[in-house]
Amino acid sequence: MKTNLKRMITLVLAILLLASVAGCGSTATTTAATTAATTTKAATTAATTAGTTAGTTAPGAKVKAAFIVADMANESQAFSSREFTKYGAQYGFEVSTFDAKADTQTESKLVTNCIAQGFKVIWLNPNDIKAIVPSLMEAKKAGIVIGMFSSDLGTADQQYRDFFCGVNDLQAGEAAAKAFMDKFPNGASIVEIGGQSGHDAQIKRHDGFNKVIANTNIKVIDYQAPTAWSTEQAQKIAEDMIVRHGDKIQGIFCHWDNGATGIIQALKTAKKTGVFLVGVDGNKAGFAQVKEGTQSVTISQNFTNMTKKSLELAQSKVAGKTVEQINFIPLDVISQANIAQFPTPEC
Repeated sequence: MKTNLKRMITLVLAILLLASVAGCGSTATTTAATTAATTTKAATTAATTAGTTAGTTAPGAKVKAAFIVADMANESQAFSSREFTKYGAQYGFEVSTFDAKADTQTESKLVTNCIAQGFKVIWLNPNDIKAIVPSLMEAKKAGIVIGMFSSDLGTADQQYRDFFCGVNDLQAGEAAAKAFMDKFPNGASIVEIGGQSGHDAQIKRHDGFNKVIANTNIKVIDYQAPTAWSTEQAQKIAEDMIVRHGDKIQGIFCHWDNGATGIIQALKTAKKTGVFLVGVDGNKAGFAQVKEGTQSVTISQNFTNMTKKSLELAQSKVAGKTVEQINFIPLDVISQANIAQFPTPEC
């Protein structure tokens, strides 16, 4: 009897032990499966989040934008680059500026680099409106917003930019012509020193000026355009013209105020006075020269307003809005008679 009881107790304990082991195994397996499922879900969520974030701009992030300057040695362009940096963030842009150093190949390479570096907007003032076109074609293919600043492309190539913002350089030339006509109602012999050869502003200022004086007694007896917006080149051209024409020169039309600075030095060296000198830009140098009487007139561009309008247009394009393709900023004709009405530019 005792033997049978012992056997029964042993059997019950064995059954309980097996049940306990089975229960522990089930719990461990379930826990492991649950952990694996949780881990898989976390990994999937992380992957989904990464996929959603990749290739998009985080809310509030600035749009990567570039301003490519034809030549920082040109005072007005250097000033404009600072204005882009100053005001860019207000329009949602992180602006980087690049200097093409008056070289067409360098400028094209800068555009190509901006494409590779993922810039979304490019503003530029081209050294040569034809040479820059191939790189702009590639930028447009990449979906980059292209804004021409101060100088536009030729009519046939304007499909490769989104907008232009600047002055009407034909009107700048026309305003210069009117200044000479007002000064010399009976006619005069003058010379013209152009801006950088091939530059949009040089072409239009020349065309606008000569169209207006074509049927007048204002006669251009010599004309030359330098290879860059260089004060030194303008001075050298003026020196050569003074040697060739001497006292026949009653006036000089120079396409930019810093070029007029070199011309003023050439006139001083030759001890020539009373020459009516007209420039374009309305920068700090131009204002100073008008105030001191060495430059008669500056046809003034407002580069701050030009910069802000360019930023506004690009902001609209990035947002998918339609903008005006050609945007002119008004010109001011400034002489000693009215210069006190205008604030002196910073540079």
